[in-house]
Amino acid sequence: MTSSSSTIAPMSINVGLETLSKPYKALFCDVWGVLIDGKRHFPRAADALRRFRAQRGCVVLITNASRPDSDVRRQLTEMGLPSDCYDDLVSAGELTLAEMLSRRDQSCYHLGPSRDNGLFEEASQRLGAPIHCVSFNEADYCVCTGLFEERVEKPQDYDDLLTKMAARGLEMLCANPDIIVAIGEEIVYCAGALAQRYALLGGKVLMFGKPHPPIYAAAFERLRRLRGQSIDPKDVLAIGDGAATDLAGAGRAGIDCLFITEGVHEDELITPDAEINPAGLARLINSAGARPCALAGEVFW
Repeated sequence: MTSSSSTIAPMSINVGLETLSKPYKALFCDVWGVLIDGKRHFPRAADALRRFRAQRGCVVLITNASRPDSDVRRQLTEMGLPSDCYDDLVSAGELTLAEMLSRRDQSCYHLGPSRDNGLFEEASQRLGAPIHCVSFNEADYCVCTGLFEERVEKPQDYDDLLTKMAARGLEMLCANPDIIVAIGEEIVYCAGALAQRYALLGGKVLMFGKPHPPIYAAAFERLRRLRGQSIDPKDVLAIGDGAATDLAGAGRAGIDCLFITEGVHEDELITPDAEINPAGLARLINSAGARPCALAGEVFW
């Protein structure tokens, strides 16, 4: 799947899952930009996943959401996503939570909006005692779930804080490696943008979501439990719209990828004439170090 050339070899374009998914026994499907846009779910995509489950195999959702699995399920239900279109899900927040639990005797600084407090409430519930949250200059480590005010702030607004954190040697657990995400028509920065900036300033960062190995290992383990046996990566198709997360992660995990073009990279991938922009596609493939097996504007059967 790797590619270092700007020349893009032919690939399937706008092929539905009915045809594309025939060789596969399972799907690893992204959530934001593929199944939901933060305001609503996409019925055609949900129907396609439901049909795959009925005719082919298991569907595990993989999301960089900074919330525990249970919170993500609740959010998807609230947006109307049918629960019968997937078998299980794994979130970056759930993996971050596991790391927090392993640090039960340490104090934590939360860098992120209060809506993500569920991560800390869940940690406290599982520990049977409150997570000790303190200011950054007292903490043993930091959990970053995003910007405090994502709709008005930029990552560079945090340079002073991040510089002070790095000077203290504070380790950051990044609960959402996404750099940006689309909420409806609006593009906002995520925790990954702060983590990226922190690393440039010399800070140490632990990443738990796509494209990093832990979330794929967790997804394969969920599949093993569902099927009662392990599955070969060649039998799994990944679906996603992020080059640096979904496409790169699939490539590193040895999984084929259906790349959704009308997601977070739509402006770069789609021309005013609603055609694929070859130059934009080449740039994203080269930056991801991986080539998709197929492209589609959206997921459909």
